[in-house]
Amino acid sequence: MIRHSYKTSESWKALPWKKFRRNLFRLQKRVYKAVLVGDKRKARSLQKLILKSTSARFLAIRQVSQLNAGKKTAGIDGKKSLSFEERFNLEELLKTNSGNWKHQGLREIPIPKKDGTTRMLKIPTVYSYCTLIQ
Repeated sequence: MIRHSYKTSESWKALPWKKFRRNLFRLQKRVYKAVLVGDKRKARSLQKLILKSTSARFLAIRQVSQLNAGKKTAGIDGKKSLSFEERFNLEELLKTNSGNWKHQGLREIPIPKKDGTTRMLKIPTVYSYCTLIQ
């Protein structure tokens, strides 16, 4: 795997995304089969393995920062879109803090409805969203 350098954008694009998707899907299939058989202990350990997986981290960051339709909407942290360096830094942060994650709060925006009432749209931070997708 290519680590970040002065050509960070090139190293982000050159990551093996297809391999990451295959690896994550394989782990998810194993969780499904364990639940189907009724082996809850194995399913739980496989879920923890997914949370620690590099593939899951990179795919979560890619989903939030590139593929998501709301990628330009800032959360309570004020970050909208991430540069390539920030994506790699977020991956390092997720790797080190995966065990002791705390929710950071949500940005609330009132949305008016047709009947005159409002509903609250709650937007998470980029870091929180990546940990939720993982």
